[in-house]
Amino acid sequence: MSNYLKIIFAGTSNFSTHYLKHLLFSKHQVVGVFTKPNRPSGRGRKMTPSPVKILAEQYHIPVFQLPTMQSEKVQESVAKLNADIMVVVAYGLIIPEIILNNLRFGGINVHTSLLPRWRGAAPIQRALASGDSETGITIIQMDNGLDTGNILYQNACPITFRDTSLSLSEKLISLGISALEMTLIKIIRNQLSPIKQDKDNVTYANKINKEEAKLNWSLSAVQLELFIRAFNPWPISYFINDDKIIKVWKASVLNEGGNHIPGKILLTNKDGIQIATTKGILNIEIVQPANKRIMHVQDLLNSQSKYFMPGKILL
Repeated sequence: MSNYLKIIFAGTSNFSTHYLKHLLFSKHQVVGVFTKPNRPSGRGRKMTPSPVKILAEQYHIPVFQLPTMQSEKVQESVAKLNADIMVVVAYGLIIPEIILNNLRFGGINVHTSLLPRWRGAAPIQRALASGDSETGITIIQMDNGLDTGNILYQNACPITFRDTSLSLSEKLISLGISALEMTLIKIIRNQLSPIKQDKDNVTYANKINKEEAKLNWSLSAVQLELFIRAFNPWPISYFINDDKIIKVWKASVLNEGGNHIPGKILLTNKDGIQIATTKGILNIEIVQPANKRIMHVQDLLNSQSKYFMPGKILL
């Protein structure tokens, strides 16, 4: 057997580009790239290619952008590439079994959780929001289910009390690239030992909705702080004050007790805005008013302290 693989890469996000770049500079050969169609972006809603497409074109790799993978046209395109395997990283489209079955080694997916925990679209955010102490990377053999395939390789990563979705994603990039390379080596050497996922421990990481980002003071301070880190850098947690949106980039839990009206501003000082929750006090530290830069709370209070008077109830 050859010591390299001919790979079709499928991915769309900026996260995916790190894996594609690794493969481009590896001993393997990337023969084609599948990515989602161009999308409107920015205030002008200009049609914009995915980061994966931009990278692939820089290295003159054939790019395929189709709204679905279910058509015969896709099957024909895959067959012509004569690839050994498909590597999928945050692609965003379902790949039918008929395509996977026509590849020598099928398809493998790099998933950012310790499967079977957090199958689905938002595993990093859900792990953070749930207060998990660890997450990781799982490489699975793809089948016709949603992240249901056999586990080929798995590596854990601790979640610290400072981690956001951004920082955790950055940790998982290097961990995932290493896991992917080890998996490809095992495939070449025929050393894989697939493990079925434990159905009793399955949880689902549903897609994040922007509506979830609004801070709900009827939750505990601990839970709100987890949400703030989970939704950083998107969609960014926020609260509304005098009909104006204030995004929250960082907060801390001052205590987990107390008996105050949820949403009541208790105190403002150079260290933050202290807001009561159903259980505990949340200290808002770094914010972004509508159409303004990200700033420390002290900068906000220097010009708008009258809008954050202690005793005020936030909805």
